Amino acid sequence: MTGSARRPGRPSGEGNSREAVLDAAGRAFAEHGYDGASLRRIAAQAGVDPGMLRHWFGDKLGLFRATLAANALPQAMLADVLVGPTDTLGERLVQRLVTELDTAGAAHPMIALIRSAVSHDESTALLRAFVTEHVLARVAGAVAAPDPALRASLVGSQVIGLVMARYVVRIEPLASADRATVVRAIAPTVQRYLTGELDIDGGGGGAGGAPSGVRP
Repeated sequence: MTGSARRPGRPSGEGNSREAVLDAAGRAFAEHGYDGASLRRIAAQAGVDPGMLRHWFGDKLGLFRATLAANALPQAMLADVLVGPTDTLGERLVQRLVTELDTAGAAHPMIALIRSAVSHDESTALLRAFVTEHVLARVAGAVAAPDPALRASLVGSQVIGLVMARYVVRIEPLASADRATVVRAIAPTVQRYLTGELDIDGGGGGAGGAPSGVRP
């Protein structure tokens, strides 16, 4: 062995190698879910020693969290969506979501998170925190209507359901429907959740009265 030989587990270009790991991990989690993603396979795809993954991220959960954080989806997706008239917020939200996911494909971090949440408790907790803290809180703040927190959570249910049906389970014909069709079909429901009447008290009186135990 010569004196210039590289030490095991210390690849050159550490910054670029770390980015390569995050890219490979994003694809693996999106395609196989949390349980199906292999650290060894991710390392091989990124061209690094498997020991570097533990050096950088600790374990697979640490890598999963880092992969989600690196993509900063909520900030990117909501930055422009929340700017504009409230009465077209539903259309803007669905349009941006579908455009983002259609463009990125299966490796998108939101698809990875939802796919993984089906079979992994920690991923479920991360999904709940992701939706509640980064998406719903910002949507609720943009809604000048009664019961904004409930409205935002209903939007969250629609968003997660759309991602699951179109991109994870791939239910047809929704999975292959063109983007404009999806937006036209789903945006009005999201808009109703945001600003329309919600018969939440069972009396047909709209969104004015929240049921027992449901408060903004």
